[in-house]
Amino acid sequence: MIMKSPCEQIVWDVLPSIRAAIAEELVKRGITQKEISRMLGITPPAVSQYVSKKRGYNIEFREDIRQCIAVLAEDLIAEKVEGNALVPRICQICRMLQDDESACISTKCKGL
Repeated sequence: MIMKSPCEQIVWDVLPSIRAAIAEELVKRGITQKEISRMLGITPPAVSQYVSKKRGYNIEFREDIRQCIAVLAEDLIAEKVEGNALVPRICQICRMLQDDESACISTKCKGL
């Protein structure tokens, strides 16, 4: 059995879950999928898969992480976060998840 490296785990599971949660928050606030794709720098089909829960729903977020995602969604709507500024915000959420034992994405939990 080939095991994923921690970085692969983040790319395949964590980032899509974060993007899906952001997309969900933006949809709740009335933002179109086309606009979400522009805000997040991803394709409209990717947004559609996130919103329809076909992709990116592997991780259950703690309440503080969900709150951080909600604040990011609000900042995206208010145009406080654009372009390169989005990456550090997503990295912050990712680091929060990596510190979350219950998220089961750490190398210890995945058996790596």
